[in-house]
Order: sequence, then structure tokens, then C-alpha cells
Amino acid sequence: MQLTLKDDLPFVTVRGMYRARQMEITDVLIDTGSASTILAADAVAQLGIVPELDDILHVVRGVGGSEVVFSRKIDRLEVGGHGLEHFEVEVGGMDYGFEINGILGMDFLIRTRAIIDLNRLELLHGDDRE
Repeated sequence: MQLTLKDDLPFVTVRGMYRARQMEITDVLIDTGSASTILAADAVAQLGIVPELDDILHVVRGVGGSEVVFSRKIDRLEVGGHGLEHFEVEVGGMDYGFEINGILGMDFLIRTRAIIDLNRLELLHGDDRE
């Protein structure tokens, strides 16, 4: 999967699947400093992912500050055809002052054996190496 640099930060497009719906989510930051994957509430609402009465809210903290999120297990999250089934993501507002629809964190990158090739600006799966 080709990376796109925006302000020298690596972004990709992911595909999310939830309850028989699927969609591509653009402008997802690859962040090796983030333990978990977070998707913007506005982006995943089209998949039918919205807060429910029994959701437990959590506060996540990072360099950009703190944010309230809820968790949802989605059917599949993939990048470039490689992904994970029944993957838990956090969902939040992601109002950081620039266009971002998600953060692809280490939970996804490690489990998919991702390789970030900054020379070729690609996100590869461990089995895709030449």
C-alpha cells in the first residue's frame, strides 16, 4: 500500500467492514507511537458505528492531548488487502486541527507484521518482502 505524506507524516487508506457494510477511510495516520488504532466517529458513522447506551467511555492520552473514546469490535480492518478479523478499534472525535480520519496504531501494525518502507513510501505485509 502506497503511503501519502502530508506535512511529513505517513497516511494510508484503510477498509473497514462492520455488519455487512464496508467502506474506505482515507487520511489514516500510521503512528508507531500509538498503542491502539483510533477511527474518527464521523468517518465510521457511515458503517453504522455509533455510540450505544452500554458503551463504556475511556479517556486516551497522547502527545496531542486527551480524548474520550468508546471501543467497538469491527468485522475486519485492512490495509492493502492485509487485515485482521474481529479487530477492536477505538472511536473518537479526532478534532486535532487538521484532516485526519484515524490513527493506525501498533496493535494493528504488529499483528499484521507490517513493514514501513520509508524509502519507497510503502506499507508492506511481512510476507510481501522481496
